[in-house]
Amino acid sequence: MICLECKKELGYLDHKNAMESAGVELCNKHHARIEQLIKKNDTPLEAIQLYYALKEAGVNSMLEWWDGKKSIDIAISRVKLNIEIDSKYDKLTEHEAINNLEDAMHSFKNGFTTIRIPHIVVRYYLNETVNNIIGIMEGLKANIKVIN
Repeated sequence: MICLECKKELGYLDHKNAMESAGVELCNKHHARIEQLIKKNDTPLEAIQLYYALKEAGVNSMLEWWDGKKSIDIAISRVKLNIEIDSKYDKLTEHEAINNLEDAMHSFKNGFTTIRIPHIVVRYYLNETVNNIIGIMEGLKANIKVIN
């Protein structure tokens, strides 16, 4: 058991505490940072799990990246991809839905693609989600080359 952030060997308690509250293996120092992030941004646990799964797959991403207007769950700046984890999609009002569409439009106008992934997909299909995001990244890279 090692910390996914610093690769430090984890003791039983560090492992247990991080897995119970964040769902990923983190040392005490990095677990505390993630706890602060969750408190500050109401970061979904699935965003944290997806971030570390992408990191393990070699994807350089940023957790809770500020885009100038709001905090993005996961941003992959190299291909201008923003990923939002929807944890309340089943309770979405029409007002929230139009705001999400407007946010996506503004991101798109700034050259970013925003995808929204239901938390349940990350929870039960983490590896498939990572593979699909890598496929989306490859498509965006190909389109960036065509445009440039």
